[in-house]
Amino acid sequence: MPDDPKALDPALEQRLIELETRLAFQEHALGELSEALADARAEGNRTSELMRNMLSDLRKVRTELYADAADEPPPPHY
Repeated sequence: MPDDPKALDPALEQRLIELETRLAFQEHALGELSEALADARAEGNRTSELMRNMLSDLRKVRTELYADAADEPPPPHY
């Protein structure tokens, strides 16, 4: 064992540097994935809201077109 406790074995130091590099890469990748997930969730929320609005508009149009149930055309299987 070396007399200087701060001196590291070169192989151990290289391994430590490699592990620190991998950790930094994984932290960066995790940050990017977190941002991508947040973007995907926001897009999903926007899509859901758009779909709700479209369904609401469709119901309004159907109500206006066929205010009386007798005016509604028969289903396609007739």
